[in-house]
Amino acid sequence: MSFSTKIAVVVRDDLPTWQRLNVCAFLVSGVAAAVPELIGDAYEDADGTKYLAMFGQPVLVFEAAADVIKAAHRKALDRGLPMSVFTKELFATGNDEDNRAAVRAVPQDQLDLVGLAVHGPRNAVDKIVKGARMHP
Repeated sequence: MSFSTKIAVVVRDDLPTWQRLNVCAFLVSGVAAAVPELIGDAYEDADGTKYLAMFGQPVLVFEAAADVIKAAHRKALDRGLPMSVFTKELFATGNDEDNRAAVRAVPQDQLDLVGLAVHGPRNAVDKIVKGARMHP
């Protein structure tokens, strides 16, 4: 099945594995919140046990150096695509309010980005993540 849109996450390649996973989880929650129609139907197993709904399309996860993520951020802004961001400072906070304050305290061009997630037309997202590589 082919989708007209793409969900992509780019995480910094110098993070420990547990941080990459944590960043990815937080970032995709932003996409889900912003575009609820991306969520498919709830799941149910053969015994009738119900499970939460998830995205109805794949999420592609990439890794990249800091400069590639910064460039992806700029490209997404230039194209007007909404995105979620995770900055290095968020590893030191413990709640959503402090997270938002940490991002708010830094000018856009000085954000120490460790990841971002973007959703949009396939070709636009492909251009945004150019230079990143699929996460192993």
